[in-house]
Amino acid sequence: MTDTMTVTATDAALELIADLKCRFGVHLLFHQSGGCCDGSAPMCFQQGDYLVGDNDVLVGEIGDVPFYMNADQYERWKHTNLIVDAIDGIGGMFSLENGSGRRFLTRSDVCLR
Repeated sequence: MTDTMTVTATDAALELIADLKCRFGVHLLFHQSGGCCDGSAPMCFQQGDYLVGDNDVLVGEIGDVPFYMNADQYERWKHTNLIVDAIDGIGGMFSLENGSGRRFLTRSDVCLR
């Protein structure tokens, strides 16, 4: 089993990212939430509005936007490929897509070798 996580995005997620860049600028970041309030939704922020900590792992980029998650969560998910999608619905309370009628959703595939 490989322990290198990857993150990719669907066309719908890339379209939503492009919309958010037009509204908020190109300096965005994602953090994969593991909290109770928004479940495991990927949250999108303007860089500087979310402070990446020493315990956050840069997993990759989607739509030229860095994608982070907490190191503890990374250890649990490190054998997983993450696919970020955008679907109709209400976004995370603090995520930039909130109010757009669309929200980001993380799907996953376990990596077996």
